[in-house]
Amino acid sequence: MFKNVYRFIFTLIFILKFAPIFSNNFAYVTNSIDSTVSVIETGSNTVTATIPVGKVPEGIAITPNGAFAYVVNSSDGTVNVIDTRSNTVITTIPVGVFPSGVAITPNSAFAYVTNSIDGTVSVIETGSNLVTVTVTVGTQPRGVAITPNGAFAYVTNQDDGTVSVIETGSNTVTATIPVGMAPQGIAITPNGAFAYVANQTDNTVSVIETGSNLVTVTVTVGTQPRGVAITPNGGFAYVTNQGDDTVSVIETGSNTVTATIPVGMAPQGIAITPNGAFAYVANQTDNTVSVIETGSNSVTTIIPVGNAPFGIAILQPVDTAKELLRSLKKKRLIYQKGLYP
Repeated sequence: MFKNVYRFIFTLIFILKFAPIFSNNFAYVTNSIDSTVSVIETGSNTVTATIPVGKVPEGIAITPNGAFAYVVNSSDGTVNVIDTRSNTVITTIPVGVFPSGVAITPNSAFAYVTNSIDGTVSVIETGSNLVTVTVTVGTQPRGVAITPNGAFAYVTNQDDGTVSVIETGSNTVTATIPVGMAPQGIAITPNGAFAYVANQTDNTVSVIETGSNLVTVTVTVGTQPRGVAITPNGGFAYVTNQGDDTVSVIETGSNTVTATIPVGMAPQGIAITPNGAFAYVANQTDNTVSVIETGSNSVTTIIPVGNAPFGIAILQPVDTAKELLRSLKKKRLIYQKGLYP
């Protein structure tokens, strides 16, 4: 009895001592000309690491469990896997020709990568980091987003002006949805009900109702919209406008633009912190990241990063104590009934 109590007390001391190492929030930014990824600690908004990756990195996504970042290298035709604990590349995965976007399923099991020249999507099984399926979609696929239940992947096809819907269980295309001209970024609301698509040539955002897979609303935004991110509460969609160096804020209830925020030059990717308080915008020509405070919709910080930043993803925090306890229990380091919740 006392032996197990002492073991449990030692475990708690270990957690309290080392938990801060694993609980910080970080933004990962691809720098397409540098062929690097800048890691920003969001508490201080400083770059704490620079990671060499493949040639011309574009899209980036982080597994929901926070363990790995998947970086798409467009010129290499590869995906680098970064271990977020060590911030080092641990694997390089060959995919299709000129890959662009990437999204990861909610269970962290699969990464979906768009291959622009191939007109395909590579499906990577993250346990083995091997491509298990290649799905043919529209012409020059760019962005990709996965529904919160993991059942569907929505892929924007730039040259077709369409969105392909992949049923992830069978990895087959079950619908093709006409949208605006040259669709780029895409994001899905947290309740899975709507997909927001940035149409670069139209200067619009198409709102797809995912139940019917029909466009129900078209919202006019700034010039050459590129990236889209939606707040965790689903209340707002933030859209980067490459052509006029702004971010349009769409109130999703009314689907109207309620704010236009000046940022850096040629904004591309955008990501929102898990608490919804800040939006991070990659400004390709400025070599900076603008930090927008979503309460006031104003830029509060500008962070220098690498050369030609493009994609951005934010590492979501985990409940460190809970995860460590679970891990230790699985390893039978904590096993007495009543000591583990």
